[in-house]
Amino acid sequence: MHRARPDGPTLSSDPDPLPVNAPTPVNGQIRLVPADPAWPGLFAREAVRIRAALGERALQIEHIGSTSVPGLIAKPIIDILLVVADCADEASYLPDLEAAGYRLRIREPDPAVGATFTGDEPHRVCKGSDTDLNLHVYSAGSGEIERYLLMRDRLRAVPSERDLYARVKAELAAHHWATVQAYADAKNAVVEAIIARARIARWIDPSRSID
Repeated sequence: MHRARPDGPTLSSDPDPLPVNAPTPVNGQIRLVPADPAWPGLFAREAVRIRAALGERALQIEHIGSTSVPGLIAKPIIDILLVVADCADEASYLPDLEAAGYRLRIREPDPAVGATFTGDEPHRVCKGSDTDLNLHVYSAGSGEIERYLLMRDRLRAVPSERDLYARVKAELAAHHWATVQAYADAKNAVVEAIIARARIARWIDPSRSID
Protein backbone atom coordinates (compact mmCIF):
# COMPACT_ATOMS: atom_id res chain seq x y z
CA MET A 1 0.00 0.00 0.00
CA HIS A 2 2.32 2.39 1.25
CA ARG A 3 1.61 5.96 1.06
CA ALA A 4 -2.01 6.37 -0.05
CA ARG A 5 -3.03 2.79 -0.68
CA PRO A 6 -4.79 1.46 2.42
CA ASP A 7 -7.19 -0.39 0.20
CA GLY A 8 -4.18 -2.48 -0.60
CA PRO A 9 -2.04 -3.27 -3.63
CA THR A 10 -4.59 -5.40 -5.40
CA LEU A 11 -3.39 -8.56 -7.02
CA SER A 12 -5.57 -10.83 -9.08
CA SER A 13 -5.13 -14.58 -8.74
CA ASP A 14 -3.40 -16.17 -11.71
CA PRO A 15 -2.99 -19.80 -12.77
CA ASP A 16 0.64 -19.07 -13.69
CA PRO A 17 2.14 -17.29 -10.66
CA LEU A 18 4.00 -14.09 -11.45
CA PRO A 19 7.53 -13.54 -10.13
CA VAL A 20 7.93 -11.60 -6.92
CA ASN A 21 7.37 -7.85 -7.54
CA ALA A 22 6.24 -8.30 -11.15
CA PRO A 23 3.31 -5.95 -11.98
CA THR A 24 -0.07 -7.64 -12.31
CA PRO A 25 -1.36 -7.00 -15.86
CA VAL A 26 -4.96 -6.08 -16.60
CA ASN A 27 -5.09 -4.53 -20.09
CA GLY A 28 -8.73 -3.66 -19.61
CA GLN A 29 -11.28 -2.63 -17.02
CA ILE A 30 -11.21 -3.55 -13.34
CA ARG A 31 -13.90 -6.00 -12.22
CA LEU A 32 -15.85 -4.82 -9.18
CA VAL A 33 -18.69 -6.80 -7.61
CA PRO A 34 -21.37 -6.02 -5.00
CA ALA A 35 -20.52 -6.67 -1.37
CA ASP A 36 -20.67 -10.38 -0.58
CA PRO A 37 -21.80 -11.51 2.91
CA ALA A 38 -19.39 -14.45 2.55
CA TRP A 39 -16.30 -12.20 2.68
CA PRO A 40 -16.07 -11.89 6.50
CA GLY A 41 -16.25 -15.67 6.77
CA LEU A 42 -13.44 -16.10 4.26
CA PHE A 43 -11.31 -13.69 6.27
CA ALA A 44 -12.11 -15.53 9.51
CA ARG A 45 -11.04 -18.85 7.97
CA GLU A 46 -7.74 -17.37 6.82
CA ALA A 47 -7.15 -15.74 10.21
CA VAL A 48 -7.44 -19.14 11.85
CA ARG A 49 -5.00 -20.60 9.33
CA ILE A 50 -2.49 -17.79 9.87
CA ARG A 51 -2.77 -18.03 13.64
CA ALA A 52 -2.24 -21.79 13.48
CA ALA A 53 0.87 -21.30 11.33
CA LEU A 54 2.47 -18.51 13.37
CA GLY A 55 1.02 -18.68 16.86
CA GLU A 56 2.09 -15.73 18.99
CA ARG A 57 4.30 -14.41 16.17
CA ALA A 58 1.07 -13.13 14.58
CA LEU A 59 0.79 -9.97 16.68
CA GLN A 60 -2.31 -8.69 14.92
CA ILE A 61 -4.59 -9.98 12.15
CA GLU A 62 -7.19 -7.66 10.64
CA HIS A 63 -9.67 -7.75 7.76
CA ILE A 64 -8.92 -4.64 5.70
CA GLY A 65 -9.66 -3.24 2.26
CA SER A 66 -13.02 -2.91 0.55
CA THR A 67 -14.17 -6.47 1.34
CA SER A 68 -14.03 -5.54 5.04
CA VAL A 69 -16.64 -2.78 4.61
CA PRO A 70 -20.31 -3.90 4.54
CA GLY A 71 -22.14 -2.62 1.47
CA LEU A 72 -19.03 -1.53 -0.47
CA ILE A 73 -18.36 -2.73 -3.99
CA ALA A 74 -14.97 -4.39 -4.32
CA LYS A 75 -12.71 -6.61 -6.30
CA PRO A 76 -13.51 -10.11 -4.92
CA ILE A 77 -10.12 -10.36 -3.20
CA ILE A 78 -9.81 -10.58 0.58
CA ASP A 79 -7.23 -8.16 2.00
CA ILE A 80 -5.69 -9.19 5.31
CA LEU A 81 -3.29 -7.25 7.52
CA LEU A 82 -0.75 -9.32 9.46
CA VAL A 83 1.57 -7.66 11.96
CA VAL A 84 4.79 -9.45 12.96
CA ALA A 85 7.79 -8.27 14.96
CA ASP A 86 9.91 -7.58 11.85
CA CYS A 87 8.52 -8.31 8.39
CA ALA A 88 12.02 -7.94 6.88
CA ASP A 89 13.09 -10.99 8.92
CA GLU A 90 11.41 -13.41 6.53
CA ALA A 91 13.06 -16.45 8.08
CA SER A 92 11.09 -15.85 11.27
CA TYR A 93 7.66 -16.29 9.68
CA LEU A 94 7.62 -16.81 5.89
CA PRO A 95 8.56 -20.53 5.80
CA ASP A 96 5.63 -21.30 8.10
CA LEU A 97 3.26 -19.21 6.00
CA GLU A 98 4.47 -21.00 2.88
CA ALA A 99 3.92 -24.36 4.57
CA ALA A 100 0.34 -23.21 5.25
CA GLY A 101 -0.20 -22.48 1.53
CA TYR A 102 0.76 -18.81 1.16
CA ARG A 103 3.09 -17.58 -1.59
CA LEU A 104 5.26 -14.46 -1.48
CA ARG A 105 4.21 -12.01 -4.20
CA ILE A 106 5.61 -8.59 -3.20
CA ARG A 107 8.76 -7.68 -1.28
CA GLU A 108 9.30 -4.04 -0.34
CA PRO A 109 11.95 -2.73 -0.45
CA ASP A 110 12.95 -4.61 -3.58
CA PRO A 111 16.54 -5.89 -3.22
CA ALA A 112 16.86 -6.16 -6.99
CA VAL A 113 16.77 -2.40 -7.40
CA GLY A 114 18.17 -1.40 -4.04
CA ALA A 115 15.22 0.82 -3.19
CA THR A 116 11.63 0.58 -2.06
CA PHE A 117 9.12 -0.80 -4.53
CA THR A 118 6.35 1.68 -3.73
CA GLY A 119 7.10 3.27 -0.41
CA ASP A 120 9.22 3.56 2.69
CA GLU A 121 7.83 0.92 5.04
CA PRO A 122 9.09 -2.69 4.90
CA HIS A 123 6.19 -4.69 3.51
CA ARG A 124 5.45 -8.15 2.17
CA VAL A 125 2.39 -9.42 0.31
CA CYS A 126 1.49 -13.09 0.00
CA LYS A 127 -1.19 -14.79 -2.08
CA GLY A 128 -3.33 -17.66 -0.82
CA SER A 129 -3.87 -21.15 -2.13
CA ASP A 130 -7.65 -21.67 -2.11
CA THR A 131 -8.94 -18.12 -1.54
CA ASP A 132 -8.15 -15.09 -3.69
CA LEU A 133 -6.45 -12.85 -1.15
CA ASN A 134 -3.66 -10.40 -0.42
CA LEU A 135 -1.92 -11.02 2.89
CA HIS A 136 -0.13 -7.76 3.77
CA VAL A 137 2.66 -8.24 6.30
CA TYR A 138 4.02 -5.25 8.25
CA SER A 139 6.35 -4.81 11.19
CA ALA A 140 5.01 -3.82 14.60
CA GLY A 141 4.94 -0.03 14.84
CA SER A 142 4.59 0.61 11.10
CA GLY A 143 2.62 3.76 10.32
CA GLU A 144 0.86 1.90 7.54
CA ILE A 145 -1.05 -0.18 10.08
CA GLU A 146 -2.81 2.91 11.41
CA ARG A 147 -3.60 4.11 7.90
CA TYR A 148 -5.25 0.84 6.91
CA LEU A 149 -7.40 0.84 10.04
CA LEU A 150 -8.31 4.53 9.81
CA MET A 151 -9.52 3.98 6.25
CA ARG A 152 -11.47 0.83 7.08
CA ASP A 153 -13.11 2.22 10.19
CA ARG A 154 -14.04 5.51 8.52
CA LEU A 155 -15.74 3.68 5.63
CA ARG A 156 -17.57 1.41 8.06
CA ALA A 157 -18.78 4.25 10.27
CA VAL A 158 -19.70 6.96 7.75
CA PRO A 159 -22.04 5.90 4.92
CA SER A 160 -21.36 9.07 2.92
CA GLU A 161 -17.63 8.26 2.85
CA ARG A 162 -18.36 4.69 1.79
CA ASP A 163 -20.64 5.93 -1.00
CA LEU A 164 -18.08 8.49 -2.16
CA TYR A 165 -15.38 5.85 -2.30
CA ALA A 166 -17.69 3.45 -4.16
CA ARG A 167 -18.47 6.14 -6.74
CA VAL A 168 -14.81 6.94 -7.38
CA LYS A 169 -13.91 3.25 -7.58
CA ALA A 170 -16.68 2.54 -10.08
CA GLU A 171 -15.73 5.50 -12.25
CA LEU A 172 -12.06 4.55 -12.31
CA ALA A 173 -12.71 0.83 -12.78
CA ALA A 174 -14.54 1.59 -16.04
CA HIS A 175 -11.35 2.97 -17.58
CA HIS A 176 -8.76 0.89 -19.41
CA TRP A 177 -5.79 -0.04 -17.20
CA ALA A 178 -2.49 -1.66 -18.11
CA THR A 179 -1.89 -2.93 -14.56
CA VAL A 180 -3.81 -3.28 -11.32
CA GLN A 181 -1.30 -0.99 -9.64
CA ALA A 182 -2.12 1.84 -12.03
CA TYR A 183 -5.77 1.61 -10.97
CA ALA A 184 -4.77 1.53 -7.29
CA ASP A 185 -2.57 4.60 -7.73
CA ALA A 186 -5.42 6.48 -9.39
CA LYS A 187 -7.41 6.22 -6.13
CA ASN A 188 -4.73 8.02 -4.13
CA ALA A 189 -6.47 11.40 -3.93
CA VAL A 190 -9.76 10.08 -2.54
CA VAL A 191 -7.97 7.69 -0.18
CA GLU A 192 -5.82 10.47 1.26
CA ALA A 193 -8.85 12.72 1.70
CA ILE A 194 -10.78 10.02 3.58
CA ILE A 195 -7.83 9.25 5.84
CA ALA A 196 -7.37 12.96 6.57
CA ARG A 197 -11.02 13.30 7.61
CA ALA A 198 -10.69 10.18 9.76
CA ARG A 199 -7.72 11.74 11.57
CA ILE A 200 -9.64 14.96 12.16
CA ALA A 201 -12.65 13.05 13.50
CA ARG A 202 -10.44 11.12 15.90
CA TRP A 203 -8.76 14.34 17.06
CA ILE A 204 -12.14 15.96 17.72
CA ASP A 205 -13.36 12.89 19.60
CA PRO A 206 -10.34 11.18 21.23
CA SER A 207 -12.64 8.47 22.63
CA ARG A 208 -12.88 7.01 19.13
CA SER A 209 -10.19 4.37 18.93
CA ILE A 210 -8.89 2.24 16.11
CA ASP A 211 -9.91 -1.40 16.41
